[in-house]
Order: sequence, then structure tokens, then C-alpha cells
Amino acid sequence: MKKIGLFFGSFNPIHIGHLILANYILENSDMDELWFVVSPQNPFKDKKSLLKDHNRLDMVQLAVKSYPKMRASNVEFSLPKPSYTIDTLTYLHEKYPNYSFSLIMGEDNLDSLHKWKNSDLLIKNHHIIVYPRVFEGEKKDSEYLQHENISVIKAPVIELSATEIRNMIKEGKNVRPMLPPEVFEYLDGSSFYK
Repeated sequence: MKKIGLFFGSFNPIHIGHLILANYILENSDMDELWFVVSPQNPFKDKKSLLKDHNRLDMVQLAVKSYPKMRASNVEFSLPKPSYTIDTLTYLHEKYPNYSFSLIMGEDNLDSLHKWKNSDLLIKNHHIIVYPRVFEGEKKDSEYLQHENISVIKAPVIELSATEIRNMIKEGKNVRPMLPPEVFEYLDGSSFYK
């Protein structure tokens, strides 16, 4: 059975922090591939600053083209909006019955996991790989960390955010070191985020 890690996100834009984390997880797990699932609309995020779906997908495709075990996925583009992780996983299991899917999420998402649609089914039926995040204020251990389907991976913590990158672009600052070269070129020739 092929093992696939699913890294959901807006990727608005995808940056080197995403690639470092994805590569670390691939190199330190038994996963065959890692899919960046570009989310059209996260129910918890504001859509105002979001680039069009196909632009964000283009950037992810450009960013992963040199990584044979990574791919961009637009699976949520054809599913009802807003996108709910449990619905996407159900769809993927039906479409790829011979694949085993693991969900990849930041440690900060564990505290709000109980707010996700069908979170109890999500945890019960799917393996979840949790990577460390920088916490604002006091860090508290989540009750979910003890669950048998949750694995914590000691990936490097990258303090880099897409929001910060968008703000820097708007201010005319250099973001070249923060982005895969192909993504920098894609954005540099556009009016995106300006």
C-alpha cells in the first residue's frame, strides 16, 4: 500500500519553510510521497488576501517540480466549499483505495482540532503527523498528543509565515531568500500581493 502524507494549506504563497518541513518528514518517515493539498477556502481563514486557486496551485507545482516525492494536489478545487479535511480524506480514500493517507499538521492546530468537522472520526480513522510550531504565549500540551493515531515528529521549527512574506512584498522588501527560486520569479513578474 502506497503511503501518502497530506500537507493541507492555503500556500499563499508556498515558501521554503514548507519545503524544508515536507522534505524532513519524507526523509524521516516511511512515506512514499507527500502531497501539498492547496485549499480553496479554509473555514477558519479570511479570504480577502487569498490569491486565486490556480495561481497558488501554479506556485506549488513550480516549487515541487525538482522533488520527485512531492506533488501539488488540487483535489479540493472540485469539492464543496468551504473545504473540510474529513470530506477530502473520505473522497481520497474512495478514489485511491490502495493508498494509505496521513494528515500532516502543525502542533498549534491540535488545540483547535475539536472545532474541526467530525474531529473524532478524523482522529479515530486517520494517522496524524504533528510537527512543532512556535507558540505565542504559553505552550500547553494537547490532550490529543497521547492518542495512538498521532505521531509527533521533531522537525525543525521554521519561523516564516506567508502573511509576513505577503506584507514584505506589499512594502517592496526583498523576499527572494524566503521563496523557492521558481516561486520568486513567478511573483516577481506579477502584481500579486502588491
